[in-house]
Amino acid sequence: MAVSLGELAVRFGCELRGDPDARVERVATLARADERSIAFLANPRYRAQLAATRAGAVLLNPASADECPTAVLLCDNPYATFARVATILHPLPPPEPGVHASAVVAASARIDPSAQVGAYTIIGPDVVVGARAFIGPHCSLEEGVSLAADVRLVARVTLCRAVQIGARAVLQPGVVIGGDGFGFAPERGMWLKVPQLGAVRIGADVEIGANTTIDRGAIDDTVIEEGVKLDNLIQIGHNVHIGAHSALAACIGVAGSTTIGKRCMIGGGAGFAGHLTIADDVVITGYSAVTHSIARPGVYSGTLPVEEVHAWRRLVARFKRSGLLETRVRRLERAAGLKSDQEEDHD
Repeated sequence: MAVSLGELAVRFGCELRGDPDARVERVATLARADERSIAFLANPRYRAQLAATRAGAVLLNPASADECPTAVLLCDNPYATFARVATILHPLPPPEPGVHASAVVAASARIDPSAQVGAYTIIGPDVVVGARAFIGPHCSLEEGVSLAADVRLVARVTLCRAVQIGARAVLQPGVVIGGDGFGFAPERGMWLKVPQLGAVRIGADVEIGANTTIDRGAIDDTVIEEGVKLDNLIQIGHNVHIGAHSALAACIGVAGSTTIGKRCMIGGGAGFAGHLTIADDVVITGYSAVTHSIARPGVYSGTLPVEEVHAWRRLVARFKRSGLLETRVRRLERAAGLKSDQEEDHD
C-alpha cells in the first residue's frame, strides 16, 4: 500500500520537510532505497550513506536533517518511528477465518469464528481460541490452552496443558511452551522425577523467537509479563518470572525460580543460575554468567573478552597463582602491623 508523507507526519507526530502529497509504498535501507521507499538513519555508522540516498523520504533526528538530499520526517526516535511506519506499509495478512480440513479439533474446544486454524494442527479438549487468532500449520494445543485475541502462532508451535497466551502475542516457528521443567530429586545416587504441576502464563504483546522453550512451573506458574521480547533459542526454566518489557537476546539460559525485573536488557549467550532476583532496569552484556542476585539498576558484565591464545594461557596461570599471592600479601601486612582489606570487612 502507498501512504503520503503528510499522512505519516500527522500520524506519528513528525515534522515534514518535503512534499506532503508525495507517497511511499515500502521501506528500504539508505543504500538501496528508491523514490517509492522510506528509509531511516539512527546509527551514526550509516551517516555516510545519507548524502547519496535515493529514498523518497528519510526518518531522522534534527541533527542530521541538513545532510539529507531528499524529504525528511524529523522525529526524536527514528528507529521506533520506522518500526511503526513499516507496520503500516507492510501489514501482516489478516486471518482467513476457518479451520483447515486436515486439522483435528476436540469437540469441547471453543474457537472464535474469526480465527484461523492451519493445516495439520491439533487442538485438544477445552482449548479456547480468541478473536482473529492465527494458528499456523502443524501446531499443537493441549488441553486447557487459552489464546487471547489476535494471537499469532506462526508454525509448529507446541503449547502444553493449561498454557495461557495474552492478546497480540507472537510465537515464531518451533516455540515450545509448558513442557516439564528440569525437576529431579536426588535419592541414593539416582534421580526421582518431581511432577511439574504449574502452568505458563504469557502476557499481552509478548514476542517469542524461533525454537525458544519455556518450562511449566513446578508448583506455581512460570510467568512472562506483558511486552517481553524473547529472541531465538532461549531456555526459560520452571517458575521463572520475567518482568514487563524486558528483552532477552538469543541463546540465553535462565535456570529455575529466577526473577528478572521490568525493562531489563540481557545480551546474547548470558546464563543465569537458579533462585536469583534481578532488579528492574538492569542491563547485562552478552555472554555474562550471572551467579548472584542484582539489587540495583545498572550495567553488568561477567566475562573476559577473547584473547590471543598465548595471552589467555598467561592470564590463566596468573589466576591459578592468585591464591598464593594473596596469602603472601596477608603475611606481609600482618608482619607490618597492617590489616588486610578482607580483615577490615569482617570488623
